[in-house]
Amino acid sequence: MENIEQSHTEHMSVDSPEQFIGMFGIREENIPLFHEELGVEIYAHGSEITLSGDPDKVALARETLEKLGEIVLRGEAVDRTRIRYAIGLAAEGKADRIGEIMRDVIAITYRGRQVKCKTLGQKQYVEAIKGNTATFAVGPAGTGKTYLAIAMAVVALKNKEIERIILTRPAVEAGEKLGFLPGDLAQKVDPYLRPLYDALHEMLGVDAYQRLLERGAVEVAPLAYMRGRTLNDAFIILDEAQNTTSEQMKMFLTRMGMGSKMIITGDVTQIDLPVGKRSGLVEALEVLKDVKDIGIVQLTHRDVVRHELVQAIVKAYEKHAQKSERNERQRRVYRP
Repeated sequence: MENIEQSHTEHMSVDSPEQFIGMFGIREENIPLFHEELGVEIYAHGSEITLSGDPDKVALARETLEKLGEIVLRGEAVDRTRIRYAIGLAAEGKADRIGEIMRDVIAITYRGRQVKCKTLGQKQYVEAIKGNTATFAVGPAGTGKTYLAIAMAVVALKNKEIERIILTRPAVEAGEKLGFLPGDLAQKVDPYLRPLYDALHEMLGVDAYQRLLERGAVEVAPLAYMRGRTLNDAFIILDEAQNTTSEQMKMFLTRMGMGSKMIITGDVTQIDLPVGKRSGLVEALEVLKDVKDIGIVQLTHRDVVRHELVQAIVKAYEKHAQKSERNERQRRVYRP
């Protein structure tokens, strides 16, 4: 006799129309996500919600909705990316941690917007920065590596925990050489540093940024400018570290002075160094993994906080890279 899959139904309610809209969207556009992710059908009748499907999946959906409802009641916006992330946590047995999403305020921008961790990976990253003198954050674009580091740096500056913020990047880009770009050195490297300027402007405002720049409390410079310096009482952020050479990375790490913190961010899948040059970030992760007071945080596609399509693109590339790696291993094993 064939087994017939049993459908299970549960009912729950929401406290207000505002909570319903916060969870499901104005046009209920978020409801289909639960069918896509869990195979659960959701029907809304005013404040009453009916969930139908596999009993275990229905239980997961209900638990997720209850936690998301708590987040909405706190006044937080819940978008499709956050819903998918919450469903994933519940499926892993971590539903109790959904409430941690967007709970703690990391910083406040000059326009008054609160900066919060939107994933557990980001929360781990912020805790690593607080608990270590040097922190490596490795992960794809859109995971908030640079933005959260700058937010933490601005807070430390405002609290007078440090005297200055130093942001730096290696001036390496695929297909371009600095010598072929117009202008003097400052103008040549400016495009490489633009993302850092943008994040600082959002946190501080242009006017405050300019004042801090003029008095030396904020410095944005290419990595080459770090050579020969000792950086005391500073929050030092090295961005795009996958494009450092081994020598550059060692040079940078040894700039550490008293009362300083270092944050090193990068994406090891986006290395633009010439063929044959090993990334200083890749080497540092191996060499320093067991060194005390150095934190290493690995962020993934699940920590992407941009448009949900960005998350899907990153995931697709990760899957493609894994497939290519498996094929290459098989090719080496079976090479005649």
